[in-house]
Amino acid sequence: MQSLKYPQEEFERRGQAWYETKVRSQVDLHHQGEIVAIDVDTGEFELGENTLLAAKRLLARLPESQMWFIRVGHIAVYRIGFAGSTLEV
Repeated sequence: MQSLKYPQEEFERRGQAWYETKVRSQVDLHHQGEIVAIDVDTGEFELGENTLLAAKRLLARLPESQMWFIRVGHIAVYRIGFAGSTLEV
């Protein structure tokens, strides 16, 4: 397993920036709920039904990828809780 090239805050900032500037406009309409794996260095990305599939697709193209994940249409990848009391992480 590869270690992160950046401190956690920089890693998250880069992933979110790529999502907002490049990825969101391409996935928002037709991929609600899918997972996006984004390479924080290049902005290249892949979609999948879950993090494993998105990661495998991106690693097939970019084996050294530093991946950041987000669920399309949500503020986080996973939701924890039940109706009325949900935490997104």
